[in-house]
Amino acid sequence: MPSNRVVRVRRGADEVARTMQEGVERIRAELDLPGEFAEPVLAAAREAASSPRMPQLDRSDLPFLTIDPEGARDLDQALHIERDPDTDGYVVHYAIADVMAFVTPGDPVDVESHARGETFYGAESKIPLHPPAISEDAASLLPGQVRPALLWTIRVDAEGEGTDVVVERAQVRSTAQLTYEQAQAAIDDGSAGEVLHLLQEIGELRLARDAARGGVSLPLPEQEIDVEEGHWTLEFRSLLPVEQWNAQISLLTGFGAASLMVYARVGLLRTLPPPDPRDVQRLHRTAAGLGIEWPAEQLYPDFIRSLDPSVPAHAAMVVASTRLLRGSGYVAFDGEVPAEPQHSALASEYAHVTAPLRRLADRYAGEVCVALCAEQEVPGWVLEALPRLPGEMAASTQRARAYERAVTDLVEAGLLAHRVGEQFDAVVVSVEQDDPRRGVVMLRTEGVEARVVGAQELPLGTEVVVTLAQADVESRTVEFRLG
Repeated sequence: MPSNRVVRVRRGADEVARTMQEGVERIRAELDLPGEFAEPVLAAAREAASSPRMPQLDRSDLPFLTIDPEGARDLDQALHIERDPDTDGYVVHYAIADVMAFVTPGDPVDVESHARGETFYGAESKIPLHPPAISEDAASLLPGQVRPALLWTIRVDAEGEGTDVVVERAQVRSTAQLTYEQAQAAIDDGSAGEVLHLLQEIGELRLARDAARGGVSLPLPEQEIDVEEGHWTLEFRSLLPVEQWNAQISLLTGFGAASLMVYARVGLLRTLPPPDPRDVQRLHRTAAGLGIEWPAEQLYPDFIRSLDPSVPAHAAMVVASTRLLRGSGYVAFDGEVPAEPQHSALASEYAHVTAPLRRLADRYAGEVCVALCAEQEVPGWVLEALPRLPGEMAASTQRARAYERAVTDLVEAGLLAHRVGEQFDAVVVSVEQDDPRRGVVMLRTEGVEARVVGAQELPLGTEVVVTLAQADVESRTVEFRLG
């Protein structure tokens, strides 16, 4: 379920580009984000990378492939799909990087990963969870290399429903590293092999099941920012179909993992409470302001599926809808299933298990599932860590979101800095309870949300014309005036 807003920045070499880079560096310092790895951590990573614990099972005969953004090196997932010879369904083989082949509980890499929680992304740069010797080399499922992995084998019926799931440690080998653009082009021109064609089949079946179940996956567009030649410009890049199909395989695996853990009454789930009705009402106002029809009787998941992120107003609407994902978290359990185990946006129990190179929780949930499938006791070091993980992940998620928000504020201030004094068509999407003259507007054409101050009480949900009063890159502040 894509849910993270991605901002890609294409920087030139002029003063404006340097301002952008300096702004990101200030944000990192303000939020006290992790810096370079200490030498003991790097040394431990190098030693572990040179002698991984390789599993006995060898499935390097399966021609796996990876599909990732261009230039990616931290490859968590490799895919192979075949038709099920015993049914009219499919067999999905999903190899996930085995971090525990390189990390020992309590070692310097393990301790540091608990302090970080996840990889932090922002504006063409990242702060990795694990040292590159592991995350971008020895553990990464790079093509042509035999790697230790958690190999998920999932049987899927002809309607796209998962019917059986098993995970075990195995040696695997990827035979190709494709970008999303390469995979999509191969599917479109007919040159793709069977795996990609089956990915399309299963992906479309799973999307249909997602709709029938009442789940919603936000097709978040990427924001591409050009920072050069004296100014900033913004474009939205919508997801390619293959990106959504690929995401469905990750979701399928997460559903399977959750079912294993719920049945055994031990594990770590990703949860999300039902949306606050006030947030849904705000989104109705945002849609109206963006000129998007949202019939009162149309449910939120159906509305999201009706959007076309290649249309700027629709892309802005999808980004605004991330508000309904607030409140997501993790719940650990051992002996009793949580009272509220579901992820409301997915309308099901769900677990994060497919990105252990970039997210700490996935390592532990994966270890639980491996033990359960092998009919073994869950390792003590896993059970000992489970109660702490929701808090550790909440802390890292809070920092990651603060980083994302600050970078977005920086980008929006840069986009508007040369337009102070101009007027914009907007809609008032929220009003402060304590001071109804203050609130938030969304610009109709730019898809930017920003503070607004009025001389009188703001007209909630109303289309207005606002004047840009401030757009300061240094403070990352954007403010409009009404009246």
